[in-house]
Amino acid sequence: MGVQSKPAPIGPWGKATAGAAGAVLANTLVYPLDLVKTKLQVQVKKSVSDKSVSDEPHYKGTWDAISQIASAEGVAGLYAGMSGSLLGVASTNFAYFYWYSVVRALYLKYNKANGNPSTVVELSLGAVAGALAQLFTIPVAVVTTRQQTQKKEDRKGMIETAREVIESEDGVFGLWRGLKASLVLVVNPAITYGAYERLKDVVFPGKSTLKPWEAFLLGAMSKSLATIVTQPLIVAKVGLQSRPPAIRQGKPFKSFVEVMQFIIQNEGALSLFKGIGPQILKGLLVQGILMMTKERVELFFILFIRYLRTMRSRQLARSAELAAAVASAKVALPVTVK
Repeated sequence: MGVQSKPAPIGPWGKATAGAAGAVLANTLVYPLDLVKTKLQVQVKKSVSDKSVSDEPHYKGTWDAISQIASAEGVAGLYAGMSGSLLGVASTNFAYFYWYSVVRALYLKYNKANGNPSTVVELSLGAVAGALAQLFTIPVAVVTTRQQTQKKEDRKGMIETAREVIESEDGVFGLWRGLKASLVLVVNPAITYGAYERLKDVVFPGKSTLKPWEAFLLGAMSKSLATIVTQPLIVAKVGLQSRPPAIRQGKPFKSFVEVMQFIIQNEGALSLFKGIGPQILKGLLVQGILMMTKERVELFFILFIRYLRTMRSRQLARSAELAAAVASAKVALPVTVK
């Protein structure tokens, strides 16, 4: 019986491309949920906002938000700001998977201990990768959040929205609003992918390639856990990156702690978890589809690399045979005496 060859490994660029492709597909499919959860997270309770002049619509929940948006703006309203969101998703996930592959490979290279990294190490590696990814991609997230919370009549493109942010009191640094909260939130993907790797070893031990439903299940489970733990920080970050509520009369928040204090004082501590329904549902679907797609794309890269190596080997073998044939022909030629 022959020895079964192991799949050829793919480098950081391949893993990053696979992760970005999975994230874009997943977020395209569930984008209305992303829009709705953002609107739910930035709205202030009716009793509080009534104290100020505000014509902002209020939503009782996920389905009510979808119904009101579709009624007022049509189905297209559920996809407002999607292009910027997908750009942000692609860049963030590409950067995350790239840096995660790099830091994990470096750890395995220089760590003398045998076996897979521990859960703590997996979480730490994920946090480092997430922090590096956020530094480069948060401006897109800021612009996208602004677009998702704009009224229909005030809606602008990505460039115009970015210019509006830069022309505010924060200047160009406004594009990095919420950076501290985002850096704290790197524990979200850290928990997600750390839990994914651990669950993969526990639930499907010894499997290098998962079936689509297996990857979906693990992705959904790990993302649910991470979302519940970090929801207050997610709400605070969205509050930082969006326009301030009308009750603040245009005064922006200075930190995510200030956002959380405002929410607790005006709406109660439970409001730190507002929008958690669509957040978890979106997370379940996105992470499940993302990991399922990522596994498939990685398998495609592996098979493609194997195909290229096979073709290269055949080409070298043919070249060697041709060279040997030419050498034999030269030896067989009669020597002509002049």
